[in-house]
Amino acid sequence: MESLKLGALEVWPPVVLAPMAGITNSAFRTLCREQGGGLFVCEMITTRALVERNAKTLRMIRFAPDERPRSVQLYGIDPQTVGRAVRMIAEEGLADHVDLNFGCPVPKVTRRGGGSALPYKRNLFRAILREAVRNAGTLPVTVKMRKGIDDDHLTYLDAGRIAEQEGVAAVALHGRTAVQHYGGTADWEAVARLKEAVTTIPVLGNGDIWSADDARRMIERTGCDGVVVGRGCLGRPWLFADLAAMCAGSDERARPALGEVAAVMDRHATLLTECFGSEPTAVTDFRKHVGWYLKGFTVGADLRRRLATSSSLAALREGLAELDPAQPWPGEVADTPRGKTNARDRVHLPAGWLDDPYDLAVPDAGAELDTSGG
Repeated sequence: MESLKLGALEVWPPVVLAPMAGITNSAFRTLCREQGGGLFVCEMITTRALVERNAKTLRMIRFAPDERPRSVQLYGIDPQTVGRAVRMIAEEGLADHVDLNFGCPVPKVTRRGGGSALPYKRNLFRAILREAVRNAGTLPVTVKMRKGIDDDHLTYLDAGRIAEQEGVAAVALHGRTAVQHYGGTADWEAVARLKEAVTTIPVLGNGDIWSADDARRMIERTGCDGVVVGRGCLGRPWLFADLAAMCAGSDERARPALGEVAAVMDRHATLLTECFGSEPTAVTDFRKHVGWYLKGFTVGADLRRRLATSSSLAALREGLAELDPAQPWPGEVADTPRGKTNARDRVHLPAGWLDDPYDLAVPDAGAELDTSGG
């Protein structure tokens, strides 16, 4: 495969870590980067919070000294605020790449007209992209989106063409609608249709990539220029090593025994301690990762519980030491869905949102999220 070209940036392998709230902090990004190359995006940053220099947001946008390229995902619904945020990133050298979030399906975002709801408003979507690109200087701006709100309100082909026209460097498509949330099966054929419609910039595919072989099948089936990985790397940071091997044409895959997995878990918790500057906070945050790391392995219920309720690194390491280090990789059962898998009955939208797809009006100023992270 060829490298991914985003403006002046060249990314090899053409693999992107999707932003995930509460997951893709600097600790997790470091852990994944240690396994293989690519583009590793931080948690979603709210444009309003950034331009107002919210303390939490400024902490979230910090990167490790050796982290290159530095990638930020922004969420916003007001073209002017998005433009100011992008200009701040460019002028202050806060990142090397800006991704715009038009894929988030959670109600607190869509009911404000943001995330996966926004591309339905074609002119507003265009205005946001135009302001972002205009203020980015030499930084590449990319877009991550979904197919649309639901099957009756698909937007991805229009959105892809608009992004291409407005000078966006690449578009990534999650092959689900907002109402699907993370349920059902990702529509890879939609990625193929977007690739046919958008011909001058890279198109990336996202959805149901649980292994490097899934990524290979997506690329072969859709012709996409690279992949975006989200839930597939939960408890599996070595997926990035597998993806690098796949992109290089190798069939070599990581199949860590439980002892190796335990070592990665220890490393992850240690990095979180450095990230948060608080051991109790870090170990508490790590609890949600325990089940993902151990999926498919035979581990007793009591030990799983103790690992998932540890309150110190010492207690966590004591539990990790009890795992059978020789227990082999459990096989295909380990490469199955992790994280959220539910669909929704409906998408929460602002009143009258579907009345006019070309309405340029910005949602009420109070609708802008004021906290980062999703």
